[in-house]
Amino acid sequence: MSTPPPYKQIRASYNADTITVYQAYNRAIATAAVAEQKLHASPAFKPTRMTWIKPSWAWMLYRAGYSYKDPGQERILALKMKHADLIRLLETAVLTTAHGSEPETAGVVEAPQAAAGAKPKSANVKVQWDPERTVRLERLEYRSIQIGIPAALSPTWTEKWIVSIEDVTERARELKRVLDERQDVTEKELVDMGLVPVERPFEIPESLQLSLGMVLK
Repeated sequence: MSTPPPYKQIRASYNADTITVYQAYNRAIATAAVAEQKLHASPAFKPTRMTWIKPSWAWMLYRAGYSYKDPGQERILALKMKHADLIRLLETAVLTTAHGSEPETAGVVEAPQAAAGAKPKSANVKVQWDPERTVRLERLEYRSIQIGIPAALSPTWTEKWIVSIEDVTERARELKRVLDERQDVTEKELVDMGLVPVERPFEIPESLQLSLGMVLK
C-alpha cells in the first residue's frame, strides 16, 4: 500500500522548464485562446475580479464535470507557464480564510461586479487548499492547491506568463467515457492511454511552504 501524500502538497505535470495548470471557459473564449495562443484573445474574456488556476487534472475534472457541468466551463484548457512565474505568483499569495471550501468560480472567469468601475475585492493573489479528487471525482483526504489571480495581475498573466495553451476537452470527455465503460480500469492504464497526466510533487522553498500553510510553524 502506497503512502498517502502530505496533507498539503503541490502536485503537477511539469518538465524542466514549464508547469501545467488548468482553467475551464466557454467555447468562445477557449476557441480564440487556442487559435491565437493568447488567453485574452476573445472580447468575451473580461476578468474583473479573480480567476482561479489549478495544477490538478482531477480537480479540474471535478469542477467542470468533465466539461459537461455548464456552458461556462465546456472547454478545458491546459496552460503552461514557467516555473519561475508560478513561484512569483505564490510569493505574493495570501491564504483564503475559507478553509476547505470550494470556490464556485474556481477555474473560470468571474462575472462582472454590479457597480460599474467598482474596484476588485482584493489585489492579492489568493491560495486555497481544497480536497483533492480522484479522476472518478471521489473526494480524497488530502488537499490540492488553487491559485486565484486578481484582475490587477491579469495583463501580466495573460500576456507574459502563459507559454502555451492547449484544449484538452476531448481528453476529459474520452476519460469519462472510458471510466463509464470500464469500471475496473486502472490509473496506470489511463496514464498509458494519455488520459491522465503524471503529476509529481512540485518543490518550492521551505519559507514559501510555511507562508502557504504547507508545513507547521
